[in-house]
Amino acid sequence: MALSKTLLASLVISLFMVHRSFAELSDPMVIMNMVINNSLTDDKIDCDGACDVRCKLSSRPNLCKRACGTCCARCNCVPPGTSGNYDECPCYRDMTTHGGKHKCP
Repeated sequence: MALSKTLLASLVISLFMVHRSFAELSDPMVIMNMVINNSLTDDKIDCDGACDVRCKLSSRPNLCKRACGTCCARCNCVPPGTSGNYDECPCYRDMTTHGGKHKCP
């Protein structure tokens, strides 16, 4: 009896989560943002090369490249130049640490 209640509860939760994800993907603004941020396309940029350029003047290049690589993998975008230009890549700009600081160099 307890097993069937647990199974039913997990089924209801699973269906709710699937419904929620489909509802989010049917929102035109979400799809447009995904297209703008290249998350619907298969074109992946060369994160290592882009982060090498981004971090070449950093005082801590290994730390910079690791953070940049994480951001690039999630956003498929790295702003041009060695600093600033965050408006070129909103996903990169808006990613923060748990402390609320910019994650991406």
